[in-house]
Amino acid sequence: MCNWPVSLNLLRFYPKKLGSVCAGWAASIHLPKKIQSLLLHSFASHYGVDLSEAEKPIEEYKSLQEFFTRRLAPGLRPQDKMVSGAINCPVDGRLIALGRIQAGTLIQAKGLPYSLEELLKHIPLPERFEGGHFLTLYLSPKDYHRIHVPIEGVVKAVSRIEGELWPVNDASTTHVPRLYERNRRAVWLAEGRGQDEGLLVACALIGATHVGGCVLDERWLEGRELSKDGGLNVFNLSCSPGDDLGLFQFGSTVVMLVGGSKADNWQPVKSNGTVKVGQRLGEFR
Repeated sequence: MCNWPVSLNLLRFYPKKLGSVCAGWAASIHLPKKIQSLLLHSFASHYGVDLSEAEKPIEEYKSLQEFFTRRLAPGLRPQDKMVSGAINCPVDGRLIALGRIQAGTLIQAKGLPYSLEELLKHIPLPERFEGGHFLTLYLSPKDYHRIHVPIEGVVKAVSRIEGELWPVNDASTTHVPRLYERNRRAVWLAEGRGQDEGLLVACALIGATHVGGCVLDERWLEGRELSKDGGLNVFNLSCSPGDDLGLFQFGSTVVMLVGGSKADNWQPVKSNGTVKVGQRLGEFR
């Protein structure tokens, strides 16, 4: 920790979970319309939010949280055409890391490994991703914060892990060991069908400071309650690229894993940079 930035060292003493609860409460307050409009316009201007993409005019959002979890205007993110082994991007954001999963290990940043088994805690048979791929997708405050299904298939399991709430930014990913396996997260697992037969995809929604809400769509829970630290088997609910998967309440990072019997035949078509929902991230070579 001696080589950590001062800001990270100070965060060791900050009550991150309490702070996140307070931030969530404040973001959900319905303020008088004029004040709310001023607040939202200030937020959008500060972070560079593209208001033309929002489903509704900014004045119609009743809280900062409602605006942050806004939907896009209909038809704005069409899914790329499905081809053999196609996996489409689940989020708007930035692809900041990718690589192969070897000996149960993923790479957070140069010199900082973390554990596949811990990342997928409560998900059965994580070893099915051994030798597969990981893609790390970062969402900034300006981004659209809903998450969408990347694969054609059936959903097999979901989980939630109660962890810490370190920030997820460049400073943290390069200094805080095992950041993604330490932080609070939710995980969604699907098995490919049709064009994606032989592939397995997991999306781990990583929380952060003031980003405690990693919310899976209720469809995948089938009317059941998912505990704060536990998992549920899902009984082959069909899913298609673009379906609602979940959302972030104040954004963070999605680690997407690609495994299964045909993972060796799959390759990414993009190595870094800006990505959008529906854009193809990889296919069979």
